[in-house]
Amino acid sequence: MTRIYISIALLLLLHLASSKSYSQDEFPLLTGPYLGQTPPGKVAEPFAPGIISTEGWEFEGVFAPGMKEFYFTTDNGKDTPIMVIGLRQHNNVWKKFLEFKRKGEITFSPDGNRMHMAKGYKTREGDGWSERKSLGPMFDRNDFGIMRLSASSKGTYVFDDFRNKNSIRISALKDGTRQAPVKMGTMINTGDLTAHPFIAPDESYLIWDSVREGGYGGPDLYISFRQSDGAWGPAINMGEKINSAKGDTYASVTPDGKYILFNRRVDGETGNTDIYWLDASLIDELRLESEG
Repeated sequence: MTRIYISIALLLLLHLASSKSYSQDEFPLLTGPYLGQTPPGKVAEPFAPGIISTEGWEFEGVFAPGMKEFYFTTDNGKDTPIMVIGLRQHNNVWKKFLEFKRKGEITFSPDGNRMHMAKGYKTREGDGWSERKSLGPMFDRNDFGIMRLSASSKGTYVFDDFRNKNSIRISALKDGTRQAPVKMGTMINTGDLTAHPFIAPDESYLIWDSVREGGYGGPDLYISFRQSDGAWGPAINMGEKINSAKGDTYASVTPDGKYILFNRRVDGETGNTDIYWLDASLIDELRLESEG
C-alpha cells in the first residue's frame, strides 16, 4: 500500500513539473536577472513559460526601471477581477510583493518614480506605491478612452483613445506646462484597432499595434522612427520575428534597452494570451533598413 501511495505522489509531482503551472502565490524559486530566464534570441519566444506565461491569460508584462521589479496582468475569467501582480528581486531572489485590481494598463516613467495607469498614476513612497491619483481634468475627460499611456524622459505623454476611432494622441510638456493632447498624424493613425503605444525614453521611436493591410493577421506591431526634422517617419511593420497570424500587441522595451516584451494571443478559440520577448536589436535593424 505504501508503494502505491509513493507512486501516486511521484506521478503527481511529475505532472506538476511537466505542466509548470503555478498559482500566483506559489512561484518557484526565481533568481538572477529577468526572473532567472534565459534571454531570447532574435525570434520571439514565451517569457517564463509555465511560470508567468501559462495556460491562463497573462499579459502586459513590464519591468520597472532598475530591473528589480516585474509586473504583469492576469485574467482568470468573468467571475474574478483582472489583477496586476508585482514581483520584486531582493537578495537575488524574486518574490511576489504586490497584487491589486487593474485600473489601466501599467507603464513607468523613465525615472521609475511614477507608475502610469491610463488616466491615473501612482508615485513611489518608500518601499511601495501611493494610492492611485488622477492625471487631472485634461485627461480625465469622459471622451478620452485611455487604455495605455506611455511617458518619455522629456515628459511627453502618448496614449491610445478607444472612444475616438481607436486613435493615438500625444501631449508634450513645454516649459513645465502640459499641452493639450492632439491626435497624431496618419503615419500612426491608419488602420483599425490602433492602440497601446510605447514611446522610447529619448523619443527616438514609437511602437504600437494596429490592424493594417498587408499584415500577418490580427493586430501587428509597428514602429515609427523620429526624423531629423522632428516628424515621425512611416509606419514599419516589425516583421515575422515578432508578429504572427494570431495577434501581437502591447509592446515595451525593457529599461536596460535589451529586450522587447509584448502580448501574443496563442489560442484563438479561448483567447489565451501570453507574454513573449525577443532581442531588442530588431529595433536597430529596422532603423538601418529605413535609412537605407
